[in-house]
Amino acid sequence: MASKTWIPVRGAQGLHSRQAHADLPEGTYEREVSKDGFFGPASFFYHRRPPTGWTGFEGPLRPRAFNLAALNEAALTPWDAPVVLSNAACEMRFWKPPGAMPALARDADGDLLLFVHQGAGQLFCDYGRLEFRPGDFVCLPRGTMWRLAPAGPSAILAIEATGGHYGLPEKGMLGRHAVFDPAMLEIPAMDEAFRVHQEEPGPVRVEIKKRGQVSVATYPYNPLDAVGWHGDLAPVRLNVADIRPVVSARYHLPPSAHTTFVAERFVVCTFAPRPFETDPGAIKVPFFHNNDDYDEVIFYHAGDFFSRDHIEAGMMTLHPCGFTHGPHPKALSRMLVQPKAMTDEYAVMIDSRDPLDVGEAAGAVEDAAYVDSWKG
Repeated sequence: MASKTWIPVRGAQGLHSRQAHADLPEGTYEREVSKDGFFGPASFFYHRRPPTGWTGFEGPLRPRAFNLAALNEAALTPWDAPVVLSNAACEMRFWKPPGAMPALARDADGDLLLFVHQGAGQLFCDYGRLEFRPGDFVCLPRGTMWRLAPAGPSAILAIEATGGHYGLPEKGMLGRHAVFDPAMLEIPAMDEAFRVHQEEPGPVRVEIKKRGQVSVATYPYNPLDAVGWHGDLAPVRLNVADIRPVVSARYHLPPSAHTTFVAERFVVCTFAPRPFETDPGAIKVPFFHNNDDYDEVIFYHAGDFFSRDHIEAGMMTLHPCGFTHGPHPKALSRMLVQPKAMTDEYAVMIDSRDPLDVGEAAGAVEDAAYVDSWKG
C-alpha cells in the first residue's frame, strides 16, 4: 500500500527565493519538482538557463503534438472515431460526425465525457433532450443510450473514464460554488422535441461498446421511449463560458486549480480566460516543472495559446511523465511582464496517472518538429 506519510525534509541551499513562483533571484529560471502532481511535497530549483534548453532530444520521452483538426475522415458513430490516446483507465477519441447518428450508442465500458470543439445540435438520450454548442462538456453516465443530431459538421473530443466514473473536484475552503456553480449543470428535458423523436419508427439499432468491442441490439421501435424519470444520476452539460477560474494577483496557480472533472486515474481541467498576475515579482507564465507522476495532455480549443508557439485550435500535445517542460521561448520573454491584461484561451487538459499510448491516427498527424519548439 502506498504511503502518504512523506519523508520529512525541509531544506534550502544556495541562491533561492523565499516563496514559490515569486521574486526569483535575478537572471534565474524556476523549476518545480513535486509529488502527486502539485499536491505533494515539492522542491524549487533556480537555474541560470531555461531547463528546456536542449539542442537535441531522442527517445520515446519526447514531447509530442498532434494536429487533430487534420483528421478529416467523418465517422457516423463514436465507436468508428479513431482512438488518439489511451490506457487502461482512459480512452480519447476525436470524432467528426457528419450528420445525425443512424443508431443509438451505449458505452458499457465507463462514463463518457464529450467536449464539443465545433458544431451544434441536439443530443437525445434516455433522460430527454439536450442542445449542444461549441465549448460544451456533456457528461454521459455509463450505460446511457444516446444519439447526436448535429445541425452540421461537428468535431468532438470524447474522453472515456474506462471502468470508472466522473465526479467533481473537492473545492476545499473555496466552497462548492467556486469555479462554477453546480446550478450551471444542465440536465436533459423531456420536452416536445424529445417526444417527437420518440416516435421515430423502427427498427432502431443500439451499438453497445464493451471491452472495446461493439455489440448491436436491434429494436422494432425507438427504445428512447421513457415517459419520465427521477433520481440523482443523469447526463449533465457545462459550457466553458460558465467556468469562472480561480485567480491570484500575486501567485501563478498550478493547473490543478482549474480541475473541472475527476475520474479514478485522471483529471480533466479547463483553461479559460483570466487576468494575468499583477504583482511585479510574480511569474506570469506557467512555471517549468517535471512531469514525474502524470502524463499531461492539452487539447487546444480556441484563442491565443500564450505559453505555446505554433499551436493552433484543434491541436493536442502530450508531455509524458518524466519530461521537464514549461513555456516556449516567446512566452518566456514575457515571464514578468505581459502586454495584455488577460489570457485569451480555452483549452482542455487531461492529466493521467498512467502512461498513455498514442493511437495510429494521432501518429499520422504528428508534428515531429514539436520537440524543437523550445529551442531559443
